[in-house]
Amino acid sequence: MKIVVVGGVAGGASFAARARRLDENAEIIVFERGPHISFSNCALPFYLSGMVASENALIMMTPERFYHQFRITARTEHEVLEICRAEKRIRVKDLKTGEELWESYDTLMLSPGAAPLLPASIPGIHSENVFTVRNVVDIVRLKSYLSRDGIEKVAVVGGGFIGVEVAENLRLIGKQVTLLEAAPQILAPFDYDMVQTLHKELLDNGVSLIVGDGIASVNAASVTLRSGREIPADAVVMALGVRPETRLAEEAGLELGETGGILVDHNYLTSDKHIYAVGDAVELYHRLKRKKARLALAGPAQRQARAAADHLYGIPHNNKGVIGSSCVRVFGMNAAATGLNEREAKEEGIPYGYAYVLTNDRVGILPGASVLCLKLLFEYPTGRLLGAQAIGRGEADKRINTIAAMITMGATLEDLKELELCYAPLYSTAKDAVNQAALVGLNLLYGRYRQEPVSEVRNLVESGAYIVDVREAREYEAGHLRNAVNIPLSQLRSRAGEIPKDRPVYLHCRSSQRSYFATVALQGMGFENIINISGSFLGICLFEYYNDIVQNREKIVTAYNFR
Repeated sequence: MKIVVVGGVAGGASFAARARRLDENAEIIVFERGPHISFSNCALPFYLSGMVASENALIMMTPERFYHQFRITARTEHEVLEICRAEKRIRVKDLKTGEELWESYDTLMLSPGAAPLLPASIPGIHSENVFTVRNVVDIVRLKSYLSRDGIEKVAVVGGGFIGVEVAENLRLIGKQVTLLEAAPQILAPFDYDMVQTLHKELLDNGVSLIVGDGIASVNAASVTLRSGREIPADAVVMALGVRPETRLAEEAGLELGETGGILVDHNYLTSDKHIYAVGDAVELYHRLKRKKARLALAGPAQRQARAAADHLYGIPHNNKGVIGSSCVRVFGMNAAATGLNEREAKEEGIPYGYAYVLTNDRVGILPGASVLCLKLLFEYPTGRLLGAQAIGRGEADKRINTIAAMITMGATLEDLKELELCYAPLYSTAKDAVNQAALVGLNLLYGRYRQEPVSEVRNLVESGAYIVDVREAREYEAGHLRNAVNIPLSQLRSRAGEIPKDRPVYLHCRSSQRSYFATVALQGMGFENIINISGSFLGICLFEYYNDIVQNREKIVTAYNFR
């Protein structure tokens, strides 16, 4: 068996290594266009700040080590130009010498990855001061440029994961950073209400964030936005997203899918039974959307590579599709998401509800305890889990990993409510945030109370809605909604007569739990017009802050309170 692999890193290198573990006698050759066969592309931004100490630390495997450990021949700086399917061979160019050669194969694996988007329609996009972040060469070139005298202002274009991480790491070394995003928010996997916490975190750490305004042109000293606004920039990092590298496959006559990725079957075989494909360039099945999708993540690429190698050697694989799980750190905040968000659920026509809770990530009296914002989406009326997002200074990823596992198992709110998790005060609360979110979701699913999202609170305040703040007086005095009436939970029963029954009444507190207590207490006293504001006062402050600051608009709170 002669196996030839096009492309290294997560997909190609993983496939080659797995094939070797299954077959000691196969001849395996990997061709990689770049100078490194395997590197940590997800860690590239952290080289800018020195968190990754050297470029060598980014390199996971050299061709020499690959051969000595696995007897796999890795030829870097070799570009595959053509696939001749009829003769089962490929044409390869040695980029150092210019020499071309033909290499035969029994099985071919395509792992070409995806290329950064660089729209040719943007004037100046190929200037010397414009950079992308795809590989080690890119990041070393960027860092070298940034070390020049006078290079202080950097514009990062694109608020996806790479853009946000690049912006953070540049700020950590003292650069003046502007993060630009054409959409109304950064980080598309998160809903607009959730991501405002991350918008605030960027501002708090000195990043100038501009959303809703795309880039129009680049020059040596600035970028111009579509609005006409000019942003000073000595260097520009383009992080607009990626496109699948499908040229080789397309020119070889392999079928592409409806999303533009390489079409593969259950076992990652292309339309040619001798050619597999994995990674960023392929089209996958999204198990929640029930349709084809693309997913540029290292974890799924590695699993695909293993499954493809297993299939080559007759080992069965259960392809369950993808749900899209991801996480990112934004300065002091950890953020994670899995499955569908609200926008996606609406686009797919899936009826849904959601629970939004703010709760301590561990027992609050202990050092290090902080608030965790957790949003849990569920299908209506089945209660099937659809997705979740978590943001906080604690272990947001732990909660989302838990929910991702439950989604993969087809779990419902009832299953999540009953999920038994380990507990100690330093790690969580006895009723963990995921259990609490499930309980809130069940209350909403079964109609035990109504809720109003934080995104509607400004409208409530400006329209003169009747809002009751059930925090204690000292909390209320530290900051409250402009028109809120303060009736503390401890006085609620004795002062219930002050609350009208002939109009909607909106309740909020500092935490989701206390406002829930107030809601059900009043319902128990015969009130039918009570609506709980999800997220409570902390959630309101987090939601309002960024737009208040950048738009210089009138606040609906007397003072922000983020404690």
